[in-house]
Amino acid sequence: MNVDDLVRDSFHEQVAGSAPPPVDFADRVLAVRRRRRARTIASVAAATAAVVAVAVAVPRLDSGKNDVRPANVLDHDDLIAHPDQTPPRDMIAAGNVVLAAYCTATSIKQSGGRHTAVRTYWLLDPRTRTYEKAPKWSFVAIAPGLRTAAVLERDLPATRIGLLDLRTRKVERWIPVQHTVGAVAFSPDGRTLVATTYKKNPDVQVTLSGDQSSRWPNYQEPGRTGFSIVDVASGTASWSKVSSGDGTGLNDRQDFGFSRDGKLVYTGLTTEPGQRFYDFRGAQVPTPASEKHLRWYVGARLSPNGRLAAGDTEGGGGTVASEILDPVTGRRTATVRGQQLLAWVDDKRLIAWDITPGSNEFHNRLVVVAPGSDKEVPLSGFRGGRDGADGRWTPVFAER
Repeated sequence: MNVDDLVRDSFHEQVAGSAPPPVDFADRVLAVRRRRRARTIASVAAATAAVVAVAVAVPRLDSGKNDVRPANVLDHDDLIAHPDQTPPRDMIAAGNVVLAAYCTATSIKQSGGRHTAVRTYWLLDPRTRTYEKAPKWSFVAIAPGLRTAAVLERDLPATRIGLLDLRTRKVERWIPVQHTVGAVAFSPDGRTLVATTYKKNPDVQVTLSGDQSSRWPNYQEPGRTGFSIVDVASGTASWSKVSSGDGTGLNDRQDFGFSRDGKLVYTGLTTEPGQRFYDFRGAQVPTPASEKHLRWYVGARLSPNGRLAAGDTEGGGGTVASEILDPVTGRRTATVRGQQLLAWVDDKRLIAWDITPGSNEFHNRLVVVAPGSDKEVPLSGFRGGRDGADGRWTPVFAER
């Protein structure tokens, strides 16, 4: 029996387990690079994965077939890579972190200079280890164990949250909500859900031109109203209003996520201090010391042992790298290859987007990187096209 067989068998054993799985936060799908955060809402939304409910033909681009794995800290037998596939057809994984789903995005024009961005998801089938289209859902979060997904129906904001069995593709239970929802995220232990509430569809943006961007803060009324904390077992919820003011410092879609310990929620800001934390009653609280220097748009955040923090991107000389920080002091401890750090595999490795040095910034692929190494292992083929182009895909990771 080879390594791939062992990984496959372990995967099926976990899927077949009878214990209820914890549920993870999949808001990494909303991460954007530093240089994008000052753009207009329309550009940020394209970067964070929004797009059309109309079926989009996704091109299958093959590249990277001749990549070889470097013999160093990255030379692990727990990688399942398909560098000849983009978007992927077969399961991609690194350690216990699995590409559990991905979404593509397209834009539908509306009147008044507006457009709607609608995500179309492909979910991993744990039986076949392939990705299958799931056009019913506008927002998806995947639980560790790859058994359960939290889903929102196509029309946003939604009036209920579904718990989807990934094996049967059936919604096992609906959780109704009193305040309409545009995004969902789960606490690290899976027992609690934070639902970001909106009074209008957060994926409807205004197309700006000329000097319109300079007066954006007053251009559209903010739609986010607050968040609901939902007990997953009972479905009971408590809602907290969080003022969005005139929208300054927020993207049109600015969802809430959980702190590292699951006891607080946070939201990103496009202006300093970059993020704010709240208790479950909606009161603003000080930022936890270990999360003070994190950036909301860097999906990887803290390493599993909490001793390292994924930092921002820096470039120069035709190459791109990202910082690794001391989470308490914010001091840079290392740099690592990678255009955007997406998830920690373990305390020594991360999954990132990266480009070929000197190439187009949008021609990127999933790779595994390690601090202190100038090597990387490709996991997928290269995405093509420009930012927001049809067929570009955004990953959703979960632990198995």
